[in-house]
Amino acid sequence: MDFYSLLQPLIPSWTSVGMLASYFGYLGLIGSVLPGKMVPGAVLQDGSRLHYRCNGLLSLLLLVGLLGAGVWTDYISPTLIAERGWELLSATYILSTLITLALYISGQMSKDKGSSLKSHATGNFIHDWWFGIQLNPNFLGLDIKFFLVRAGMMGWLLINLSVLAKSIQDGNLSRSMILYQIFSTLYILDYFWYEEYMTSTWDIIAERLGFMLVSGDLVWIPFTFSIQGWWLLSNEVQLTTPAVVANCLVFLMGYKVFRGANKQKHIFKKDPKAPIWGTAPKVIGGKLLASGYWGIARHCNYLGDLLLALSFSLPCGISSPVPYFYPIYLFILLIWRERRDEARCAEKYKEVWAEYCKLVPWRILPYVY
Repeated sequence: MDFYSLLQPLIPSWTSVGMLASYFGYLGLIGSVLPGKMVPGAVLQDGSRLHYRCNGLLSLLLLVGLLGAGVWTDYISPTLIAERGWELLSATYILSTLITLALYISGQMSKDKGSSLKSHATGNFIHDWWFGIQLNPNFLGLDIKFFLVRAGMMGWLLINLSVLAKSIQDGNLSRSMILYQIFSTLYILDYFWYEEYMTSTWDIIAERLGFMLVSGDLVWIPFTFSIQGWWLLSNEVQLTTPAVVANCLVFLMGYKVFRGANKQKHIFKKDPKAPIWGTAPKVIGGKLLASGYWGIARHCNYLGDLLLALSFSLPCGISSPVPYFYPIYLFILLIWRERRDEARCAEKYKEVWAEYCKLVPWRILPYVY
């Protein structure tokens, strides 16, 4: 009975299944019909390029508005997600597994020779399951990879808003909770404001779609990025004014580096002659940007991402390592990704990459790593 009582909250209910079905149905429909800027993706190996409808911000604002109307009319409980977090987690994990299974089967059956749908099956089930077989699979005209990232980022905000409502309902809204909510909401809104920049990221242009990305988008992003909010629901933290100021500085510094580096990379890919910090960009071998943030460290955007992750956890104080799971996990992930990216770039650019590494010796953190 004790084991069953522990397991019971993880068993998905029809309510949680219906919530997920409604959510994905909304994203699929609205993402296809709402107006949005059509952004060309990176040029693939076969010379083709995908195009993405970037209407994520409009889709998100409309969704929040609809849910707000539902709460206002007492049709929807604002704390529903917070109260069903565990079963939504398990239901989403099961969904991720089913999506990966469908992708694995369709990838194995694909005879397409184009870069997006070409099968890269190795014959090793674990490798193909984890890393995926196809680069940009689609379903009913939707790019699945782009769709899943959007679903994860929006899901993170919906969880946060429900946790915030639960905190208010329980009468324990704290300065820490407010800080965490402000930082994460600004980050999410910024993501969708610059959604077109996602089209030139490593995940979109280089990673095939397997369980690593599917579960990362649908499970890890919304449920681990929100751990701080869940933790603050049952733990009280008293922040001093200097601590709040320091926390804000970490967030602002992280945002400036993260957004600045990604913006410079995106602009460079669209126009290699566009000025960087007011001067002509330094380009190695006509291919690699070595100006701005990319002249400071080869993966300077990762440093910004890590500082932002840390700023989400600092409102929780230092009494427990639990709220720091996200920045610790992200640190391990980005080091692993940086190593794989370095190997891929060394193979792709050869002597040009070696020259870039000599000019920019630091990987992520200047003078440290």
